[in-house]
Amino acid sequence: MSNLILSRRALVVGRGLACLTFVLWLSATAIGQTGSEAQSAAAAPAIHVTHVLGFEGARQNASGELSIQGNAMQFQQGGSPAAQVTTSSIQDVFVGGQDKQVGGTPMMLGKAAVPFGGGRVVSLFSHKKYDSLTVEYLDGNGGFHGAIFQLNKGQAQTFKDELVAKGIHVAPAEGQGTAQSTTEGKNETK
Repeated sequence: MSNLILSRRALVVGRGLACLTFVLWLSATAIGQTGSEAQSAAAAPAIHVTHVLGFEGARQNASGELSIQGNAMQFQQGGSPAAQVTTSSIQDVFVGGQDKQVGGTPMMLGKAAVPFGGGRVVSLFSHKKYDSLTVEYLDGNGGFHGAIFQLNKGQAQTFKDELVAKGIHVAPAEGQGTAQSTTEGKNETK
């Protein structure tokens, strides 16, 4: 009888310890999430990009990290010093999309070898979509420059929104004229 009572007590104690462990794990997870949220609000994360051309101090077609640090947009490749431009000198930001064929020469030969026009089907799966981010800015001497970066799909608009949050003025896209200018054009033709 005493063995039965001891085994029940051990079972209750074991379940209690399991519940306590679970509650402690949940609280530690919740504390860790609020800490990481505070860190992400303090500094915007760097995103992996390819610098196509135009950013002073960076090589063409160089891969690196693009970030916003304080009042500057920085591009850093590997361990080299970061090339940067102040956010106050940025004049405009444009976002675009592009499609790039992957696979190189082996993919081209494979498409040519597929009979009955099957290479077209292979082409459907051998493309990758990218975003492009174009930044127009003024250098220290007042010279006008433009830099183009290639990002993974969906990252360019997020980065542009971060720049706008820092106070960058973005011109409306072409073809989005105001209603007033459309009305004025109609009145002039009468």
